Amino acid sequence: MSAKQSVTLADIVGCIEDFASPGLQEKWDNTGWQLCPHSPSSPCTGVMLCLDVTPEVVAEAEAEGCNLIISHHPLIFKGLRQITGASPVERAVISAISGGIAVYSSHTALDSASLGVSHKLGTMLGLEDMSVLAPQPGSPLTGLGVIGRFVAPLTTDAFIHRVKEVYGAPVIRRSAGPEGMTEVSRVALCSGSGGEFVGTAIGKEADAYITSDTRYHDFVDFGKKILMIDTGHFESEICTKSIFSAIISEKFPTFAVRQSRAEQNPVRYV
Repeated sequence: MSAKQSVTLADIVGCIEDFASPGLQEKWDNTGWQLCPHSPSSPCTGVMLCLDVTPEVVAEAEAEGCNLIISHHPLIFKGLRQITGASPVERAVISAISGGIAVYSSHTALDSASLGVSHKLGTMLGLEDMSVLAPQPGSPLTGLGVIGRFVAPLTTDAFIHRVKEVYGAPVIRRSAGPEGMTEVSRVALCSGSGGEFVGTAIGKEADAYITSDTRYHDFVDFGKKILMIDTGHFESEICTKSIFSAIISEKFPTFAVRQSRAEQNPVRYV
């Protein structure tokens, strides 16, 4: 692309899809274009990155001159029977369309990409020799979650402190873990809601498993077999903004990419 050619909406989305093909998404998901008020071949004036598309994020994008929002969570997940502004999703849709702002979401496609969300979290934690926790059929390099190890084991307390620091989690929920457990070496994790894979983590001999939205009965059933840590959903996926930023900036190093400052964790800890 020459310096005189403008970067289009499709160019930005194309580099996201090169990294995380929509074909990787789970069947129930809605990865892909959410809104595109103009042609995808239209020039992109700037990109706003976020975890969730809220009315506040749309307003922020418009104020910053961005006509494209890239989010992790889909803006439109369930079918909309009407668009009246009665819900935050409806208000975000109305504001984006009226402001000429396109929205693209990469959800479980980004989760399952070979260097996706869980791999990013594992790298931030300092895990080595990572492999996919729950690979997609016939594709060992893609799938949900990762499992890896620390070069030197951490004490349980040091491990929990590192998790809280890396995830930006002010508090966590944890299980008791195996009786007599004093250190952690082998760790499995899954970004977002990954409680379904705790048995997989145990089967692969992980000392600890990190995820979010863990059910009470999972703690009852598995909490003494493995150290389970629930960080909170927002905390486990807010790193997606830095993933998107790196993908876009690598291909378009001088392009205007902004990470939303308007969005906040909807969960408050007291």
